[in-house]
Parts: sequence; C-alpha cells; structure tokens
Amino acid sequence: MNESLSVLNWNVSGLNSPNRHATVHETIAGTPCNLVCLQETKLSEVNPFIASFLGGQRLKNFAKKPAHGTKGGILLLWNEDYIKLDNISVGNFSISAKITLVSTSTSFKFTSVYGPTRSNLKDAFFQELLSLKPQQGTRWLVAGDFNQIYRACDKNRSNVDRSRLVRFRNALNSSGLKEIHLQNRKYTGSNEQANPTLSKLDSFFCNDDWDVDFGSHILHALSSSLSDHCPLLITCDKGPKRPKTFRFEKFMDQDA
Repeated sequence: MNESLSVLNWNVSGLNSPNRHATVHETIAGTPCNLVCLQETKLSEVNPFIASFLGGQRLKNFAKKPAHGTKGGILLLWNEDYIKLDNISVGNFSISAKITLVSTSTSFKFTSVYGPTRSNLKDAFFQELLSLKPQQGTRWLVAGDFNQIYRACDKNRSNVDRSRLVRFRNALNSSGLKEIHLQNRKYTGSNEQANPTLSKLDSFFCNDDWDVDFGSHILHALSSSLSDHCPLLITCDKGPKRPKTFRFEKFMDQDA
C-alpha cells in the first residue's frame, strides 16, 4: 500500500503579502501532506526564502510556473524524505513531473493545472490536457483549479455553457481521466457575493492505472478564510476504500 503519499491542492488567490504567506504556512503545517500544489500564486518570481517559509521544515524543495504579471502562477512544494520529483516540465496552463515514492519506489506522472478564466483560451487548455496524457500503463494524477466544470450539477446556477462543458468532458474522456470523489463538500469555490455563485472548479482526476495502486486514498475539503477556494487534501485511509471514482458516460448533452 502506498501510504506515504499525501497531497494538498489549493488555489490561494495570491501570495503577495506576509499575512497570506503565514496563513498558507499554517495550513500546510496542519496537514500530513508531503506534496503541495498551489495555484494562482500571482507571483512572477518565487525565491527560495518564500518557498522555504511556506513549506516549513518538511517541504524544502520547490518547482514553479511563474505568473504573467499578477495573473496565474503555480507552485509545487515537496518533502524529499518521502517523494522524489524528476522530469519537471512547464506548459501554458500546467506543471508536470514524475513522482517516485521513496518508501516503495512506486512512480507516477503528476500534473498540477490552473485553467484559464478567459473563454477564448478554454479549448487550448483542453488540448494541453490531452497532450499531457502519458503512455499506456503509466499512472497519472491531475489536480488543480480547472476553472471549468464538466457537469451542470457542479454549479448552483443554471447559466452554464453546455457546449464547453461537453468539450471539457470529452477531453477528460480522451485523456483517460476520471474524477476522484470529494467526500465532504459539493462545491469548492464561491464568488463571495450576498447570493453567491458556487462551483466545483477544483478537483483531483486520475487514470485507471493510478486508481489501482492508490485506491485507499481519500479526498477531503479543508476550511480556510484566506481564499474563495477551499484546500483539498488527498491522503491514505487505512480503513475501507473510498467510493468508486466517477466514470464518464459517452454522450452529448441535448442542449449542446
């Protein structure tokens, strides 16, 4: 059993102040994570001092996708006592690496994404996701803020672009990805208005090969007042296995 993998994923909505650094540091320190994926850092440069403060004594290594000005940005932090990262590559909307667990030598491809908010970039994002699909037999885990839903029920409003929803679902299907069930929350983000729009934009997806070896891992949402997105933590549960991951049906919405 691959018990040494614990991943925290979070859209932090900016790391541009000491107070925000402290809150992220405290959240990371309060979990057993050995890999952290932060999206929307809004930092065009991440230096070792910032990375070491965020990760504390445990997570001393980092890799980054810089923000464009103050938009976007992805940061990975990890504990080299538990995992090794190799073959790090940065795309337009993602950062990928080969992860190897030190305790078992089990390896898999990991991709952290921050999907575009602009509608005219959505299809380029879907295409990049397809291009990252590893060769057959390779385990693959994908996490991040996708800024896109693949089911109408993942938003509490009816104003969804169903055509784009279907295109995203088709990209996931073609990539061999299925969603890992989030145990304790229906939505992961809010626009924080008086009558808020709620959406499930943050997710973990995996392929069948990853699911076979990490089926005991459970995905939970954590609480935080820092961001309009909640942190997600996937970690091993030594008890009963989690419910089966959601599998997609190959059909087109009638409204598409």
